[in-house]
Amino acid sequence: MKDKIVAKTPTKNEAEFPDLRDSIVECIDRRHFLIRFGGLVAAITLSGTSVGALLGCQRGTNMKPGEGERWSSRNGLPNADVSIQPVPGTRPEFTSLEDHYKMFNEPVPPLPDIGDWRLKVNGLVEEPLEMRLDDIKRYEPLHAFITLACISNPLGGPWISTTRWTGVSMQKILPLWKLKPQARHLRINGADGFYECVALETIHADERVMLVYEWDGVPLPMDHGFPLRIYIPSRYGMKQPKWIATIEATDHWEAGYSVVNTWDKDAIMETTSIIDTVIISESHESDGLHSVLVGGIAHAGARGISKVEVQVDDGDWNEAQLRPPLSDLTWVLWRYEWPFQGGEHTFSVRAYDGSGTLQKDEPSPPYPDGATGIHRKTEKI
Repeated sequence: MKDKIVAKTPTKNEAEFPDLRDSIVECIDRRHFLIRFGGLVAAITLSGTSVGALLGCQRGTNMKPGEGERWSSRNGLPNADVSIQPVPGTRPEFTSLEDHYKMFNEPVPPLPDIGDWRLKVNGLVEEPLEMRLDDIKRYEPLHAFITLACISNPLGGPWISTTRWTGVSMQKILPLWKLKPQARHLRINGADGFYECVALETIHADERVMLVYEWDGVPLPMDHGFPLRIYIPSRYGMKQPKWIATIEATDHWEAGYSVVNTWDKDAIMETTSIIDTVIISESHESDGLHSVLVGGIAHAGARGISKVEVQVDDGDWNEAQLRPPLSDLTWVLWRYEWPFQGGEHTFSVRAYDGSGTLQKDEPSPPYPDGATGIHRKTEKI
């Protein structure tokens, strides 16, 4: 039985964000669909989740970022002076807001009016309360460079990005809410209908769990969660609601929106390494032969990356150089130099997380807990 897509008149929000209308969804059956945008086509297996839960997982094109001068326009990156440089063709280390991937639970994201917006805190609290964004911003801000990835990102896919996040540590704001002793979890509810349950134990264990209101020094863009979203280290984006409207303290865990739709309960980021580029470098020469430069990214959430190795054809695995990352929460850019040999060659990459654990080499699709496998590129050089 085929699903149907019904055309409708663009809403006011769609007219203001025309890029949201440029994605074409082609239904195949109830378990598969294609998202087509620009020159990229992504085939996604649903396996129980709804189309709406994945629709919009795409790179930004014409998004309207928050107003103001961006942090990156007046500051250099913290590793700008390190000697190890990315191989030309490697994706940018710091993602512009326009290019940061985005995920919508609905085809068009909510557009809250900041004048009327209040964060409502209720449930197992001494007294329900409401907070304006200015109330939240009075707390000491926490700044962090963070890499975020979509759990439905295929191996080597574009739905992973890095920017500078600003917010307040939830450890600092919890005392104001006066939770009752029996409270064990917070149900975070977004204005788009998306929700997730966060254990208080997780918050108490990591000060980096934060309510976020800025990216790159400006207010969150409308289509990235304005005015408030949550960040939880080492979790895929499906665990981190945007457009937060209410937070309810509860005495029990409940499955979040994506978990109800049969995605993984924990959604912990898999260790992943990707080849972005393979080039012949005229500036690297030995005994009259040029070098082949291979470069890309590796990521393991807050676990970090301790080593990346590259294999050419069926040869040995050799260690690549690692560029110091922007923070312990971001991807690592790596580079590998290989003596030129003409012909067609297959390059493979694998990574070890900060504890020395090797990534999974068995290939698996994104559903239900994130894509795994060895990324390869075959090039004729």
